[in-house]
Amino acid sequence: MNLFRSLAVALALSCGLSAMPVMAESSDNAASNDPIYSVQSPPFYKMMGDLLIARPLLIGATVIGTAAFVVSLPFTALGGNVKEAGQALVVDPGKAAFVRCLGCSESGYKQD
Repeated sequence: MNLFRSLAVALALSCGLSAMPVMAESSDNAASNDPIYSVQSPPFYKMMGDLLIARPLLIGATVIGTAAFVVSLPFTALGGNVKEAGQALVVDPGKAAFVRCLGCSESGYKQD
């Protein structure tokens, strides 16, 4: 693509995303006191930073962690901590990359 088209696409996406309303915490959800879900309404700049910087880095960390987990699997199997290694190297970065809402600092869904 030439420079003009790239700039036009980036401008259209940023204007379209900034025009979208952000879901605010409703009084019904706050009154339910549901311990499983937490609601955050991050500002636009946090969402854009998360989309353009944090998510690609977290996806890369998930891929690198998966490769490290596969390489270290014989040693972690001998040590008996395969579950902990998988949790730290694959599941935690994957959950931060794919489950967390855009711009939120923590996952909105918590299992006990």
